[in-house]
Amino acid sequence: MRHKDKFEIVDGVAGNARITGMVSVVLLVLLIAEAATIPLIGQLRGPHIFIGMLLLGPLALKFFSTGYRFARYYAHTPAYVSHGPPALGLRLLAPVLVVTTVALFATGVALLIVGPDNGQLQFLHKLSFIVWVAFISVHLLGHLVELPGLAMPDWRRSAPEAVRLAGAGPRILLLTSAVTGGLVLGFLGLAVAGSWLS
Repeated sequence: MRHKDKFEIVDGVAGNARITGMVSVVLLVLLIAEAATIPLIGQLRGPHIFIGMLLLGPLALKFFSTGYRFARYYAHTPAYVSHGPPALGLRLLAPVLVVTTVALFATGVALLIVGPDNGQLQFLHKLSFIVWVAFISVHLLGHLVELPGLAMPDWRRSAPEAVRLAGAGPRILLLTSAVTGGLVLGFLGLAVAGSWLS
């Protein structure tokens, strides 16, 4: 491997970590907003649906960025292998977190489509939320300290050379596109949520 290629791959590892950190912060803010609607779900059903659908855009990007790192690590790409995997506990947690996340959002979208009369789906949505909260809390605690250092540098134009990294523009564009896609889904969700909002 040429010397330049080595640096490109190392930058790729750091760039992947940064986009994962940036989208994680967006997800955290949106999840807090979504959680705030739950105690008053009767009055805040519209915002709950909108934010829930909006979350799908950033969530897809998070799945992509972490899945890409997973694939490169297990394909034995040297820079990803030398960077190492997440802590063992977080690795063991990851499959359950993915399954519960998919279950939570899949049941939410299904409920939006079929309407409020399906008690079984409502039960599964609530159950998946309870299980998901437990696992996402552990996941968040495992990454909370590192988030600011990953999420902020690409937004600082006057960042010291030591923290500059090629590809900041495309990473910001990718994040913006994910949020924009989520906004489109949010408005689409409201458009089909008539039975929930009437």
